[in-house]
Amino acid sequence: MGTSRRDFLFGTTALALSAAVMPLTGAAAEAPLLEIGTPMAPPEWALLERALLDAHTPACEAFFARYYDQQTGFFQAIERWGGDDGPDDAIENVNDWPHLYQLGGSEKIRQLYELAYEGHVRQFTLAKTKDVPFARNGMYFKEFPVMMDWQHNGEGLSVFNIMGLGDPYSQKFRNRVRRFAGFYTGEDKDAPNYDPKHKIIRSLFNGSRGPLMRKATALDWAGDPIDLTGIDPSALLHGERSYEEMLAHFKDYTETTGDHPLNLEATGLVLNAYMLAHEPKYRAWIVEYVDAWVDRARANNDIVPTNIGYDGTIGGEAGGKWYGGTYGWSFSPIVPMTGKPEDRNRIPYAIVGFFNAYLLTGDDKYLDVWRRMTDRINANGKMIDGKMQYPTMYGDKGWYSFKPAKWAVGAQDIYLLSMKPSDRARAPDHPFFQYLDGKNPAFPVTALRGALDHIRDTAEAVRADQTLPDTRFVDTVMDYNPASVSALIMLMQGGAHVGRPGWSEKSPHVGGALQFSRLRYFDPDARRPGVPPDVAALVDMLTTDATGVSIVNCSPTEARTVTIQGGAYGEHQILSIAEGTGSARPVNARSVTVRLAPGAGARLVLKMRRYANPPTLDFPWGGPLTDAALSSEPARFAEDSRKDIRTPPARQNGTLAY
Repeated sequence: MGTSRRDFLFGTTALALSAAVMPLTGAAAEAPLLEIGTPMAPPEWALLERALLDAHTPACEAFFARYYDQQTGFFQAIERWGGDDGPDDAIENVNDWPHLYQLGGSEKIRQLYELAYEGHVRQFTLAKTKDVPFARNGMYFKEFPVMMDWQHNGEGLSVFNIMGLGDPYSQKFRNRVRRFAGFYTGEDKDAPNYDPKHKIIRSLFNGSRGPLMRKATALDWAGDPIDLTGIDPSALLHGERSYEEMLAHFKDYTETTGDHPLNLEATGLVLNAYMLAHEPKYRAWIVEYVDAWVDRARANNDIVPTNIGYDGTIGGEAGGKWYGGTYGWSFSPIVPMTGKPEDRNRIPYAIVGFFNAYLLTGDDKYLDVWRRMTDRINANGKMIDGKMQYPTMYGDKGWYSFKPAKWAVGAQDIYLLSMKPSDRARAPDHPFFQYLDGKNPAFPVTALRGALDHIRDTAEAVRADQTLPDTRFVDTVMDYNPASVSALIMLMQGGAHVGRPGWSEKSPHVGGALQFSRLRYFDPDARRPGVPPDVAALVDMLTTDATGVSIVNCSPTEARTVTIQGGAYGEHQILSIAEGTGSARPVNARSVTVRLAPGAGARLVLKMRRYANPPTLDFPWGGPLTDAALSSEPARFAEDSRKDIRTPPARQNGTLAY
């Protein structure tokens, strides 16, 4: 294994990890280091940014009121198990709401997504199948899916994995993080998903009741029989018109035994557990499991294989074919409505596992796996009908399903992580990159207006929707979700919305992703995440060791204080901060606090040492926590009360007050 800069600086012992988080404590995290008094009339981008953050609240409230029970948080739709529509889709209806809150969205948004999460846990613990064997006692067990593939498990965790950015001190959240991680680290003996000898997760189907140690059936995927009479055909987003077609959809989804790269999404659960208190066991598991996949790719001509046998051999459960298995490189099942094959290789979703390992260690080898695979795939391009095309699938006859564009999955994200020119060369051009290069100055205004358009369009769709709870499935109205955060993450945080490939709200949501960004903000007066009221931020420069960001207080009468953190999880060390062309002031901490006079603003340049710190969920003013008490959690999960491990913190006026 390679040794990263972070390993050299901090090591992996508990003592070193404890010392590494010490910059979070002390007066420096509270007192403003920089006072900004230079008047700045709010630019158009700043007014649009504030309008966008504010517009989300009534839109999210209207969406929630239309589709959720206001008391229980249950999603009002037909409750089913399956790959077409299931528990994961219910919570996906509030995708990105935690992102909104941690950016500076209202407390109401946090309250709603927390209610939705609690509601769907209870709802699908109570919901049971009759025919699907492993969900007859509840679709959720220990508040987690009993067993499903990690395309769907990951989608169902797209909200949970970001909730720690909003309130990492919730005892309930922390208990769940530990419990969920235990399903994969081997700590929960009732869920033997992981084989430490061969470093595999034993099945594509896995969860709180362990792995499915047999081939899956169409019934396992499609869920119990259902009569679709009287249900709007558009309610099933995959287009099936009968239960028979639902079964036909999944008739080829049987090769599920052995490990699959989709299981790398489980590293997000374990990384969240590590970020609670930096226990070495969680770090060790992530490194062990992801390194096993690094080795497999190296042994397979730099291509990440899609089936690993019970004995750890590549292709061991797919007749020796490295490209075999459900959702593998050769997976092109027949669509029952058309009779034609459709490519459903899900290797792109696995990239988040390598990103998680990179966030944890700072070791470039985890990005290099994807670079080398990208180059190998594109090296097989060929001329077709006079045009150069590149493969996306591999089967018994070699590469197939050629497309005009080069394979570039995750290339934009990798560039923002590494800032290497060679990674920029692999990445498709994007208006954000053009803006950073000074070639598209209108991008911030255009992108923010586009996000406001999304809110307007989805609000109109909600008002026009005629579906009723007994005529819609849990994924029927997912596209009506008003949240639009890709532009905000790029412009405010200098980050990538990894959960949305291509950073578009129209792309499918990839589950299991955490937050990857250059900056994060906190309101130290309200003791909550996000920019304070009236404050707007715009990143305009990203280099290997520096970040440029403009901060403006749009209020002409109230001063505001904002804490700027290096990275979503404090992984970047801020070395110094400078206002405009002024001299730099030393910081040498994870975060720095700035005071803005009424109507004031400035462009700041932060010198940074990136990926220098172990990532943490703790707030800048909180200090490291030792939460050994969490090891003895309540046995009755549904009755686990919401209490915090520090005092109070009570909710006062909708914000956390310590």
